Amino acid sequence: MKVNRIVANIPAADPCAVDPFYRGLFGLDLVMDHGWIRTYGDAAKMTVQVSFASQGGADTPVPALSIEVDDLAEALRRVEAAGIALEYGPVSEPWGVRRFFVRDPLGTLVNVLQHE
Repeated sequence: MKVNRIVANIPAADPCAVDPFYRGLFGLDLVMDHGWIRTYGDAAKMTVQVSFASQGGADTPVPALSIEVDDLAEALRRVEAAGIALEYGPVSEPWGVRRFFVRDPLGTLVNVLQHE
């Protein structure tokens, strides 16, 4: 399994409110907008991203981190082998990802996903 990217997710009651700061001040691209989540980054490279969300999608809590992997089944196998409890999923979401949530040792909610 290879990690493709890690995305920080920051809770925001109004995700659009950060647009002038991240797009205007820093020149980041709006690479995803579902209304409840807006993700900013470099559309060409996808190396830097930060998301602001009013929910985690499907009415879940906002995860602090999203980790995209190339093999979700392998990631799930490793989580289960480590005895880590699932907080959500695994589930295929209508926006084209399969994912599950777990908590890291500090209690941080982490969204582990693969694009379908």
